[in-house]
Amino acid sequence: MPQPADDEEYGPGRLRVTVSRRGAVRVVSAGGELDHDTGESLRAALAGPGDDGEQRTVVDLAELRFCDSTGLNILLRARLAAEADGRQLEVAGPTSAVARLFAVTGADTVLRIHPDLDSALRTPGPAQDAGDAE
Repeated sequence: MPQPADDEEYGPGRLRVTVSRRGAVRVVSAGGELDHDTGESLRAALAGPGDDGEQRTVVDLAELRFCDSTGLNILLRARLAAEADGRQLEVAGPTSAVARLFAVTGADTVLRIHPDLDSALRTPGPAQDAGDAE
């Protein structure tokens, strides 16, 4: 599947997905409703290897009103795929409904979650944290 260009938008309808790049971080923003019928646009945006120098993908969920088990599965699989490629996938700004889904399912123990996109972009990635500790 081809990689999205910067600021490319996916998914007409109930889910809006845009992809942009902020330095070495790919930002995938999802807004609306993420479910079985709309999930393919997020899956497509998260698929494939990152660009050169890209170490992190931050999924901004601040505009996501609803997420079901399909959406959760997409995020968890994307995290595993990113880690297999030596990258990190993190989540930023989940609404209270989405944060509750993460808590109830235990996904909040495996996803690195930031309160908002700005916090995620200011926070170094886990690999950078480990390098700072040495």
